[in-house]
Amino acid sequence: MTPDNVIKALSIDNLIFGLDHNKLDILLIKHRSGISKGRWALPGGWIRYDENLRDAATRHLHELTGVQDLYLEQLKTFGRVDRFPNERVVTVAYYALVSAEDYPAVAGNNASDASWFGIHELPDLIFDHKEIVEFGIKHLQQQVRRRPIGFNLLPEKFTLLQLQELYEGILDTKLDKPNFRRKIMKMNLLASCEEKQQGVAHRAAKLYRFDEQAYDALTEKGFAFEI
Repeated sequence: MTPDNVIKALSIDNLIFGLDHNKLDILLIKHRSGISKGRWALPGGWIRYDENLRDAATRHLHELTGVQDLYLEQLKTFGRVDRFPNERVVTVAYYALVSAEDYPAVAGNNASDASWFGIHELPDLIFDHKEIVEFGIKHLQQQVRRRPIGFNLLPEKFTLLQLQELYEGILDTKLDKPNFRRKIMKMNLLASCEEKQQGVAHRAAKLYRFDEQAYDALTEKGFAFEI
């Protein structure tokens, strides 16, 4: 039953991407009750009259999965007439990209289960959540090609191989090694740490860090980041 203090025609859905060993996952919940009981879905729910959209997104994410302290960015509003059974409901989708291992899922509230799933191993989803996921993946992949938003998932000091594997995981494709390295180094966004990996069985690789100040300065001049 829908509570009285919520906007009955408006809902929130959260699309949380998690990178897990260079594989892109999505955080899902299984509904405990209601018309979608026992089925998997994006974590979300109704919006209260007295809360902002992002506050509602943050609340549902925490209550359903235990995940908190994320900056959620608005993805898109989905309002197909038949997206919700027997009612007219528009949903506002938010998304974030995190390291999956830093955010273990713990089911709560109306969720009987919460878990990370690989983008190629998703269960059957309720309503139009598959459509939201597909749109979100394309949007994320476009964003990481145009903005260095994936760098925050790396350690402070990283190798070029670690950087390439991160992009391959998000973009779900194999990148040409020489071409990727040439393109990255040409941007002048990496600062050498003047040190190499320690304690590795293979040949130690050079370590770099992302130079955020250089990126900001270049962006002001009209620099276009593109992978």
